[in-house]
Amino acid sequence: MAHVVIGIPGDPQLYLADLSAGTVTPLAPQAQSPLHAADQLRHAGATVVKGVNLAVVVGGAAKAASGVFDG
Repeated sequence: MAHVVIGIPGDPQLYLADLSAGTVTPLAPQAQSPLHAADQLRHAGATVVKGVNLAVVVGGAAKAASGVFDG
């Protein structure tokens, strides 16, 4: 399975989701790396998407399971 880097508006932290292990951990990109540059862009208001075809913030697991997409 995949590893996914997640950044949420209003939260300066990046997270690494390991879908195989079912874990999410804080991630600090190395300075001068492409991920660091992408993180700086998101802090400036950009949305950066690569390698995923659906990503939605939801209010909780129950809402996601019911198909509600209302954050």
